[in-house]
Amino acid sequence: MPSPLISAQALRAALASSQPPVLIDVSFDLADPTAGQAAYLQSHLPQAHYLHLDRDLCGPKTGGNGRHPLPAREVFAQRIGALGIDPDTPVVVYDRQSAMFAARAWWMLRWLGHPEVAVLDGGLPAWEALGAPLQAGPVPPLAPRDYPLRPAGMPMRDAQAVLHALGTPQQCLIDARAPERYRGDVEPLDPVAGHIPGAINRFYKDNLGADGCFRPAEELRAEFLTLLGDAPVQAVVHQCGSGVTACHNLLAMEAAGLHGSALYPGSWSEWCADPTRPIERGSSAPCRVA
Repeated sequence: MPSPLISAQALRAALASSQPPVLIDVSFDLADPTAGQAAYLQSHLPQAHYLHLDRDLCGPKTGGNGRHPLPAREVFAQRIGALGIDPDTPVVVYDRQSAMFAARAWWMLRWLGHPEVAVLDGGLPAWEALGAPLQAGPVPPLAPRDYPLRPAGMPMRDAQAVLHALGTPQQCLIDARAPERYRGDVEPLDPVAGHIPGAINRFYKDNLGADGCFRPAEELRAEFLTLLGDAPVQAVVHQCGSGVTACHNLLAMEAAGLHGSALYPGSWSEWCADPTRPIERGSSAPCRVA
């Protein structure tokens, strides 16, 4: 299975090849939803297209399905096809936030069944560090292509499945939020503080080195295996506040050769919207299989 990460050097070479990848910039700022696209228009990788978290990587909100619900697969497939991408097109996604949003776009493309998609390791800063060229302004889309749906390429769980498996060896929940939010000490975004009962904490930024790139695969593998304890990778369900940074942990596990974990897209923002669902505060022990 190819690595889900590509270095800036390798991307530069790929762009000069006979089959260059299509580039997608998904830079975003949760505090200012206009900032990511504004930054893209000022400077982006050559011929990169832009997708917006709220408009392109999310579906309609109901008030009970979380802050960043997934769109229908058919809708997302149409959006990707409109960029001139079909299932045979290599794609590289990136952002300016150390893959915080690129991981979500990567997961969604894999969820479509897209076989060849990678995240630019280190994002735009890594590209700039090469002294590689940049471009300003919008990029016209390529000729639209049909994007036929394939079987989903990534497993996922909904709230009912997560609830049903609470406390069982069939599920090991990993929460990607900052420790203080996970514990319930603070909650700046959602109306209820805390976490899903039994979830263990792995702050997504712990996947990164000082340079903003993902840490070596062997280090990530060792840390995730310690966190999982005796739980198999297939029991892991990733979540966060709204199904965005959870993809960062899932991407790190894939990069570390730990394949097959699932995403709970609704995450805490969906979970806590229903007062009948249990919540927990404090910390939980590493996963163990009885």
